Amino acid sequence: MDIRVRFLGGAGSVTGSKYLVEIDDFKVLIDCGLFQGLKDLRLRNWDKFPIDPSEINSVVLTHAHIDHSGYLPALCRDGYQGNIHCTIPTQDLIQILLVDSAKLQEEEAEFAKEKGYSKHADPKPLYTVADAENVFNKIASHPYNDSFSIHERVKIKFSQAGHILGAASVRMIITTDQGEKHLVFSGDLGPSDNPLHFTPESPKQADILFIESTYGGQQLKHENMETKFARILRECDERKGCLVIPAFSLGRTQLVLYYLWKLFQLMPSRPVYIDSPMAISVTNLYKKYEGFHRLRRDENFGVNLFDAPFVHYVKDQAHSNSLNNIKHNAIIISASGMVTGGRILNHLYHRLPKEQDTILFSGFQAEGTRGRTILSGEKEVRIFGEAVPVNAHIESLEGLSAHADHDELMAWASSIEGKPKMTFLVHGEAERSQALASSLSELGWNTTIPQYGEVHGLFDHV
Repeated sequence: MDIRVRFLGGAGSVTGSKYLVEIDDFKVLIDCGLFQGLKDLRLRNWDKFPIDPSEINSVVLTHAHIDHSGYLPALCRDGYQGNIHCTIPTQDLIQILLVDSAKLQEEEAEFAKEKGYSKHADPKPLYTVADAENVFNKIASHPYNDSFSIHERVKIKFSQAGHILGAASVRMIITTDQGEKHLVFSGDLGPSDNPLHFTPESPKQADILFIESTYGGQQLKHENMETKFARILRECDERKGCLVIPAFSLGRTQLVLYYLWKLFQLMPSRPVYIDSPMAISVTNLYKKYEGFHRLRRDENFGVNLFDAPFVHYVKDQAHSNSLNNIKHNAIIISASGMVTGGRILNHLYHRLPKEQDTILFSGFQAEGTRGRTILSGEKEVRIFGEAVPVNAHIESLEGLSAHADHDELMAWASSIEGKPKMTFLVHGEAERSQALASSLSELGWNTTIPQYGEVHGLFDHV
């Protein structure tokens, strides 16, 4: 039996995760993400897929984030016919995220055509809303920790990854002539003490391990996050400004609401505007799937946190635009978290030039994004084709990350009994992957940092 893996994304970068496992002629794609961030990476989305999508037999998703699921509409449009396997909450989430992604693609193409800045006379989206909706009937959802077959010799099992609602690590169990072989894909792992999501489950056994390395070499617990958040709020109040938080609609927005609820027990509350249609839809799913996260209504608050009196959901563009007129004593949470698109652009266009306002980044900012540009200290950033001065106070809260840090990644990996035959460091920028690889190598592990397009054989003569 010939077992190999081809790295079609999420290798040498934190985006576009796609890992093609080939077991003789049977092909399984683990994750099907869209490339985001740097232009060179985004252009890969337009390349012809490395193999004919119709040759892929099965797709398995770790979670719903677009860098793990966002290429599905193109894959299905171009010939993929099999099932898309995921956890139960992920099934609902990807329907929201894929339609939103398609709408953004269509809007961007139309805007490029209107403004004439595309090199194409009639620019087209990467995929359409209709393409996204065509994915839905292929989705098959499964509970955590229940194994299911995708081939007579291949089973899949999802375990809790703690990253976002429905996030999973994937165990692929391959029956060979020499017995079972276990391939474990960590997916994106959450921190061990996240108040919103459950602690990632330890893998225990892995012959081949694929582990994310987003925060390899970094510690994220060096500050009291709540104390810093309170300080940022007080200083913003003293300047009589507003606080704007670019936040991912899935997971981050809900976690920010949790911490604001806690802070407002100790200091005066103020209106919090959730200005993202997707964030509103996702928050409704957090209400629906209470058993899949820590915030259960009766045990924690007596009322649903997401319906707290200070929370205001902004449902139309007119209401969103009116927020620009608020001078102080308000918090605006809007997407996208890396400022690559969405309503946050309008808010930053108006708020970045104001010295009294504060922009608070709540998570990782990938290289090439506007968020990374602003956070790195640049004095201006381009929004809507214009150079916008950065006069607002810029802050960040690393403690809100939905990713495990270096020590947590090491603790998760070290729970494996024995040493994996091979460990691949994925989903990380070069420095981060190398830092985690070095620590694992000190334990005597065989580590590899794969690059885009590489193919690796996994077992000999099985």
